[in-house]
Amino acid sequence: MNQKVNQQFPKSYNQINVATKASGFDMASDVLTCSLLRTLASSKPSGNFLELGTGTGLSTSWILDGMDENSKLISVDNDDKFLNIAKSFLGLDSRLKLVPSDGGDWIEENKEKKFDYIFADTWHGKYLLLDEAIAMLNKGGLYIIDDMLPQPNWPDGHQEKAINLMEDLESREDLHLTKQVWATGIVIGVKK
Repeated sequence: MNQKVNQQFPKSYNQINVATKASGFDMASDVLTCSLLRTLASSKPSGNFLELGTGTGLSTSWILDGMDENSKLISVDNDDKFLNIAKSFLGLDSRLKLVPSDGGDWIEENKEKKFDYIFADTWHGKYLLLDEAIAMLNKGGLYIIDDMLPQPNWPDGHQEKAINLMEDLESREDLHLTKQVWATGIVIGVKK
């Protein structure tokens, strides 16, 4: 076994990847993480999905690829430049709602919503408003984060934040948690 993704990529992935590189966006989830996101999405038929941090839509394309026709995905990002890339390639998918908003504002305004799957790929829902994000999960819902292993683009002091986040997640009693020292460092929690 090796770590190469030998599966078909989502139809729009290569186009989004080209546009992502041209835009200068350098914080996209890696292909190994995206493949896992798709696999986990397929485990939630007729599910309600939330992605916090759309970026250019690379991971969004994989989540959509794993979802069935009865599922819905809300993806939130505060950067119109990058969100417009996602919109140009994924905007016609009726299962997807792209929301131009600050993640924290969106969580605060939508606390009553419930999800079967949350991919928190930005500060809000991960380092900020973690309790609020996890409270939005249905029982059995998946909470997924990546980039928990040291990354070259981490600013000074970020490693301490990541360590503190892991300690917080490991101390929670409302999640079953698995840490994967693989790809960029993935954590998967399931709401009890």
